Amino acid sequence: MKDAAAQPPSHPVQERVRDLVTARAERDALDEEEVTARLRQVYDEFMALRMHYQFGIDEVQTKVEILRKEFEQMHDYSPIEHVRTRLKSVESLMEKALRTEGDMTVRAIRARIHDIAGVRITCSFVADAYWVADMLASQQDLEVLQVKDYIANPKPNGYRSLHLIVQVPVYLSTHVEHVPVELQIRTIAMDFWASTEHKLAYKYEKNLPPELRAELDEAARVADELDRRMERLRGEIRPQPAPGRSSGLFPGRPGPAGPEGQDGAASADGAAADGTADGAGAAPAS
Repeated sequence: MKDAAAQPPSHPVQERVRDLVTARAERDALDEEEVTARLRQVYDEFMALRMHYQFGIDEVQTKVEILRKEFEQMHDYSPIEHVRTRLKSVESLMEKALRTEGDMTVRAIRARIHDIAGVRITCSFVADAYWVADMLASQQDLEVLQVKDYIANPKPNGYRSLHLIVQVPVYLSTHVEHVPVELQIRTIAMDFWASTEHKLAYKYEKNLPPELRAELDEAARVADELDRRMERLRGEIRPQPAPGRSSGLFPGRPGPAGPEGQDGAASADGAAADGTADGAGAAPAS
């Protein structure tokens, strides 16, 4: 691994990193051996950084899996349909670092880049999405750094989802690393719409024809209506309240199977009262 890092890079981004490091090395009057050592150090640091974020994803996935299995055992039902993860490649990290004034230090990357690691949780119902977010946020070793509720307040293009940036401890051999991970928690309908919007935006380089934009706006409205209808039917599946602690992030939303009129069914309609149900914004990176 280390020998490979010292070889001439083949990726365009790595070429730019090499040029940057070489230019700074020349400024510092370093010889070729020292330049090679510095390049190797940069690559090794990026690899280690990425590994730490993978560990952060692993920690979050474990927490989600525990919630899923416990709920399934207790209630014969899982509010979590599926989980997907994403982790930026070393090349992507380097490219972002180059955009941020060319500061290639790990400290600068941690401070400026907040979407390195992500976990996307897809749920059956709106109330389930809030419940999963609440259960995770209430865990003592997980710190919530940021919350954006795009379900109650959709983006201008119709995108709906819960976004949280959380920080989890990763216990390494020499120290504890606190790693931020972005969570996206949404329903199946929200996920289907966001995935389609993302693919279209990519194809048309975010410049969608007006007729497609109108179709997506209508699809966002239909997806929202579907979630509301499914929320009303949900009581036929799980009529009993779900126990659990609360983080206090989402007052008035006690759980995925709360009493009639006190849970996500009521809150789903509450989003419409905000006057934002027909809103629409670019789907997050996959």
